[in-house]
Amino acid sequence: MWFGVVSLFPDMFSALHYGITGRAIKDGLLNVTCWNPRDFTQNKHRNVDDRPYGGGPGMIMMAQPLQDAIQAAKTAAPKKPTVIHLTPQGKHFTQEAATKLYEKENLVLIAGRYEGIDERLLTQEVDEEWSIGDYVLSGGELAALTIIDVMTRLIPGALGHEDSVAQDSLSCGLLKYPQYTRPDNFQGLDVPEVLLSGNHLAIERWRLKQSLGKTWLKRPDLLTKLNLDKLQLELLMEFIRENKQ
Repeated sequence: MWFGVVSLFPDMFSALHYGITGRAIKDGLLNVTCWNPRDFTQNKHRNVDDRPYGGGPGMIMMAQPLQDAIQAAKTAAPKKPTVIHLTPQGKHFTQEAATKLYEKENLVLIAGRYEGIDERLLTQEVDEEWSIGDYVLSGGELAALTIIDVMTRLIPGALGHEDSVAQDSLSCGLLKYPQYTRPDNFQGLDVPEVLLSGNHLAIERWRLKQSLGKTWLKRPDLLTKLNLDKLQLELLMEFIRENKQ
């Protein structure tokens, strides 16, 4: 997958060279290239911002340097990319959204700074606007890093186990079931007996029930979006009865 990132702080993206994203880059599965608008300024001071017309606090990112940086990124893309502006005003980025965006394969992410971006630039260059949450960051870099990390996990071969993506929290609309590792007993707390049984059908049933139950306890809003089948409803009611005793 290919990402072009337009950012005033490209060094922040060196974090991608660690862990899963780092391995994906090394294996040629992920390509992330940054363009700094300062490299495209047309004034001797390399200014990329100016005061807003009409007055007000802070500075606004200028259209020209940003546009030229975006155009450079679009030209470098293997095929026509989708240009995304990262902003609290955008649609909420979710696991479902990540799956749909992944199909586009080539994305240009605009990481804004200051009080905002000249609206004319957004009108001319941006295809979509996305937000990672209802809060304000100092810039779009952390949002871009989040999106790249989430989408890297969808690339075949990026994870160590081919089933990892399918079993991630939210990949099927539910939170992930509890997990345990050695030792069997830690500070007087035992691993659930079913996980030590070797009975794979019983383990899968337990995991599904716990996943449904954890979602009911922590994110009931997610359940309203799902059409649970007969077994899922049965397991959920079983979990609720057990936890109301």
